[in-house]
Amino acid sequence: MAELPPLIEDLALILIVAGVVTLVFKKLKQPLVLGYVVAGFLVSPHMPYTASVVDMNNVHLWADIGVMFLLFSLGLDFSFKKILKMGASPIISTVSIIASMSMLGICVGHAFGWSRMDCIFLGGMLAMSSTTIIYKAFDDLGLRQQQFAGLVMSVLILEDILAIVMMVMLSAIASGSSPDGGQLLHSILSIAFFLVLWLVVGISAVPLFLRSVRKLINSEVLLIVSLGLCCAMAVFSTKVGFSSAFGAFIMGSILAETIEAERIEKLVEPVKNLFGAIFFVSVGMLVDPQILKDYALPIFVLVMTIIIGQSVLGSFSFMLGGESLKSAMRCGFSMAQIGEFSFIIASLGLGLGVISDFLYPVVVAVSVITTFLTPYMIRFATPAYNALEHRMPSKLIMMLNHLSTSHPSSTKQSLWKKLLVQMAVNTIVYSILSTATITMVFMFIHPFVQNLTKGLWHGDLITGIVAVLLISPFLRAMIMKKNRSEEFKALWRESNRNRLPLIFTILLRIGVAMAFIFVVFKQLTEFGPSLALTLALVAVILMILSRGIKKRSIMLERLFINNLRSRDIEAQVHGKKRPLYEGRLLDRDIHIAEFDVPVGSLWSGKTLQQLNLGSRYGVHVSSILRGGNRLNIPDGQSQLFPLDRIQVIGSDEQLSKFGHAIEQEIAPADLDVEHREMKLQQIIITEKSPFIGKTLQESGIRSKYGCMVVGLEEGEENLSPFKPSRKFEEGDIIWAVGEQDAISRLMQMQS
Repeated sequence: MAELPPLIEDLALILIVAGVVTLVFKKLKQPLVLGYVVAGFLVSPHMPYTASVVDMNNVHLWADIGVMFLLFSLGLDFSFKKILKMGASPIISTVSIIASMSMLGICVGHAFGWSRMDCIFLGGMLAMSSTTIIYKAFDDLGLRQQQFAGLVMSVLILEDILAIVMMVMLSAIASGSSPDGGQLLHSILSIAFFLVLWLVVGISAVPLFLRSVRKLINSEVLLIVSLGLCCAMAVFSTKVGFSSAFGAFIMGSILAETIEAERIEKLVEPVKNLFGAIFFVSVGMLVDPQILKDYALPIFVLVMTIIIGQSVLGSFSFMLGGESLKSAMRCGFSMAQIGEFSFIIASLGLGLGVISDFLYPVVVAVSVITTFLTPYMIRFATPAYNALEHRMPSKLIMMLNHLSTSHPSSTKQSLWKKLLVQMAVNTIVYSILSTATITMVFMFIHPFVQNLTKGLWHGDLITGIVAVLLISPFLRAMIMKKNRSEEFKALWRESNRNRLPLIFTILLRIGVAMAFIFVVFKQLTEFGPSLALTLALVAVILMILSRGIKKRSIMLERLFINNLRSRDIEAQVHGKKRPLYEGRLLDRDIHIAEFDVPVGSLWSGKTLQQLNLGSRYGVHVSSILRGGNRLNIPDGQSQLFPLDRIQVIGSDEQLSKFGHAIEQEIAPADLDVEHREMKLQQIIITEKSPFIGKTLQESGIRSKYGCMVVGLEEGEENLSPFKPSRKFEEGDIIWAVGEQDAISRLMQMQS
């Protein structure tokens, strides 16, 4: 008999145990992530009383794939445009939290005498709150639609992004025996370079590819293409010195800007859930009870560090971001735990072999404890504020709230600042694209041309000309873009003193463009500096005057802008875009929230007038999204249907009550569904039948007994329809359809 490979046996054991444990955790209303960790502990070699996994290497391989798909899904749910629209407030809060908690973790590690790398990685782990756990806690407590919950989720999104950067930074630190400031700066510049390059090229190319094959792609093909792009980017990321997870995240964020993003997210979710479960199970396998016993004190100290640190420093960070004291405390207390990214950072440290074996199970134990405490910390925030309010001077409370609410979320930029920022961004982006293009030419085109020309000098010249032609649209855009913008014209007209600095900005960009061409010719030819500089100047002048290069430059820029806006355009066409007045509501302590009408809702089919939502909950329904249509300002006769998405305006308390009601008012599940099978039954009308002399409608067979007569048997091969005007007669043979109980009651009437 053939034997199964250990991989299949291990997978069967992992999934069965994980399934059973997560059912228990679901019943206890605990996060599934913890269930997976507990399942991993049960199947680990450290648990002698249960079956154990045979081949840990295969499990860790699957876990690495799980991390990759987790971050790919995170990228799909992320949008750089959303981050830019958030303003400075969440960015200030996020940076403050990560910096303060990282330093706190490093200090705690040093206090226990742990190694330098253990302390650095511990700081990174303690800085990362869990998006999954907090989202689940908000959902369970009915707080997801409240304003402070939205602020927390914005910060968590930014934390996840910075966690990706932190992973790259930690990898760079771990690769050097004594990393210095220069090494860190090089790592940051490398991240920025490839991040901009991949996003610009990806957003220009990937949506164009998907749009060109849209008619050929079904769900199956789209899943394969998406995962293929994810894996390809992961491989490319490792080739340039980053992690596969970083590349997967970048590809996810590129696909997030396409029209297919939501569809891809739904298709990838089962794959992410499978491999993600294996990753969290592998986390639990590393939990050693003996280590937990030996490190009980550090675990307790770390738990208290997270709870007190996030409660105090987290609240202070949200106040720096512009929140009132009460709102900041609710936000800070909500983030007092660590989760999946802490596991990923710990896995990175173990994989690089730079952290001690004890640190992983210690962090897992801390995560489990803080996760269990998360709902209680969220609930404790308001009582803690009330107690603080009673003990602190009222003037101090008012001063803190005034400082917070007066924090400038967005200030009007001066024309000079706005223009210079735009010019700097354009110059950096086009410089990165030009550098990448020149590098590709040197790596691939130059050897090919050298081979064709037998290594003669004109081969180098041809390569140089090709390189200059390829980067010419980028260099022209670098020089000419923003020279005719409204800011440039306004400053030019405003004062003669502005004109010389404005001309200097143009000359400076011309100098940068000439530098790229100069480097190309100096690397590939033996031209002297004067000749190379002259050729660079001539090339720049020709680029500026060339209509063809101008057309190519504009075409490339429009392609990028259209691809970047494609999802917004699709949302606007289908009525999914949020109203512009939403931001102005926040000053009045009310905001817009979206709710989906569940399948089986008791509200289905009822009008807004019948539901009387304004009187019951104090909210107002501003829009109903149904399919691709939007019904704005619905009247009282507008009906709700399952899967409608309704936009509701109200305060936190009103929206919380409304959200609880829409989830609870659902038709109860049919527990006797097995007994509701429909049956076809032959019935003979006897002399005792109460139906004799009555028509089908008068008999009440449908209305009273819940059955339906489908035909009359008259001795022919086929059944005859029972006419509405025909009356039942003794000896009629009818065929009726209904549930078993209904058929039985109907049969009893004939006896």
